[in-house]
Amino acid sequence: MRVAVVDPRLLKDNPDKARQSKSSPQADALMVATIRAVGIINPPIVFAEPGGGNGLIIDNGHRRRDGAIAANLDEIKVLVIEAANDNGAMRNMVENIARENLNPVDQWRGVERLVALGWTEEAIALALALPVRQIKKLRLLANLFPGMLEQIALGDMPSEQQLRIIAAASVEDQESVWKASKPKKGDTAQWWSIANALNKKRMYARDASFGDDLAASYGIEWSEDLFAPANEDSRYTTNVEGFLGAQHEWMTSNLPRRGAIVEVNGYGQPELPKKAERVHGKALKSDRTAMYLDREGKVQSIVYRLPDEKKSTGKDGTASGSGNGATDQPVVASKPRPDVTQRGHDMIGDYRTDALHEALGRAPIEDDTLMALLVLGYAGTNVRVDSGAGGAMFGGTRFNPHAAMLFDDEGKLVFDMDTLRIAARKTLIDVLSCRRGMSNSGVLSRVAGAAIGADAFLPNMGTVDFLECLSRQALEASCSEASVSPRSRVRETRAALVEHFKEGHFVHPAARFAPELADLSDILKARDIAAEDDEQSEDDRAESDGEEASTTQASPEVIDVGNVQADGDTQTEETVIEDDTAYSVAAE
Repeated sequence: MRVAVVDPRLLKDNPDKARQSKSSPQADALMVATIRAVGIINPPIVFAEPGGGNGLIIDNGHRRRDGAIAANLDEIKVLVIEAANDNGAMRNMVENIARENLNPVDQWRGVERLVALGWTEEAIALALALPVRQIKKLRLLANLFPGMLEQIALGDMPSEQQLRIIAAASVEDQESVWKASKPKKGDTAQWWSIANALNKKRMYARDASFGDDLAASYGIEWSEDLFAPANEDSRYTTNVEGFLGAQHEWMTSNLPRRGAIVEVNGYGQPELPKKAERVHGKALKSDRTAMYLDREGKVQSIVYRLPDEKKSTGKDGTASGSGNGATDQPVVASKPRPDVTQRGHDMIGDYRTDALHEALGRAPIEDDTLMALLVLGYAGTNVRVDSGAGGAMFGGTRFNPHAAMLFDDEGKLVFDMDTLRIAARKTLIDVLSCRRGMSNSGVLSRVAGAAIGADAFLPNMGTVDFLECLSRQALEASCSEASVSPRSRVRETRAALVEHFKEGHFVHPAARFAPELADLSDILKARDIAAEDDEQSEDDRAESDGEEASTTQASPEVIDVGNVQADGDTQTEETVIEDDTAYSVAAE
């Protein structure tokens, strides 16, 4: 074997080559671009033309020869070997069968090695004739959990969007999701499901109205979106609560003199004051500005107009009211940021439900209280019962296991009090819920929790996850209750509270079970209506009894029955009226 330098145009095709099908134009373009960038790494293998000719026949490397010609190379290196009896047909076949393309993980490791040697992503892409986007996609593998890399090395590659979502999550979160979603041997991974489980909403810096000071105050750290266009700010954060809190504080500080911060409805549209009209044309001096956050978290503002107040004439004939002066009109106060965000209320619902169920399972409950709780449970907003009175209860078989505890082997209703108490508790655990959504039992579940002391089962809420859901004023209020000095930055205040409650127990007032009296207004109204119905029923029964008594006194048959004896005892008239059995005997 020897190395020779030859003109690639002089190399002849091997009629016995194994690869007869043409390669794709994209693959040929990649080959040419690679040769132009780094040259031919593995020289073609050739052998002398049989019969004493001076030509060289290609044993392996036809595409490299063609690429060198397309790249306008005048000379390339080749390895000259001894000719085989079969013109190298077997060697060529084995070489092509044994060759395997690099899997994505090996490609990524190769790219990282080039980067470590000083290559830029653009240079690597040019050398390999690949889009820069593909190189960046491969580099995302550096952020993946090792178990996922093993799956990708098998050729099971997620889509670009799925890979971006997975790579943006922490390795700890990836590991947790992968353990639950890891495919069986030989199967492909459900990357869409894994991506959905790890997906976190992104809030982009280009949509932020606040500056670096508020970003630092709310603990916002920006990450780069590798796939965003190069001409725009691609920084983002997954700290949604912090982003929205900083936006809200910025709006409060930059609110116009006649402005207000308003909420948005389910369609993402601002909810203006009653009878207000949005102004689409030229604004007047008396018009007002409403600021709000849209679904993307961006600060938006619109102009609206309130109707003119009606003028009233005083006794002296002069007009009173606001008149035309804009300064006489009341200024709409802006809504402060709520103490607890929607995510915080979701967490409170979960905390309450878990605490209520634990209390129902462990706390001592008197029998009369247990009976009252069963009534409350069936009055919850998540219960419907099919009956002659209308309505429907979903999932009737759901309570079969609890009812089955009250039967013996012969299907008879046989139980002791302990079994009945256990079945009642389990039924309540299945019925009562404080979670938000369709399963919520409503305010009655909070009444039930307060009745059995479920507050004692609430977890420590002095954690970063929950405290991130509190506004600045709510955090400072919690500091005063815990004798912790508020810091100048929200993030530092939150960290101080977390440190303080490491060994303690913090329950936010909004999470306690006992509801306000106003929350029970509907129940109390229903109680008053029921009391009135009972009084009316009593009056109707009393009137009916009076009519029956007068009729009885006028009936001679009843009077005669009053003297009938039964078992040697003389029954009075009153006894006969009340005792149906005695009345029947007397009638006979």
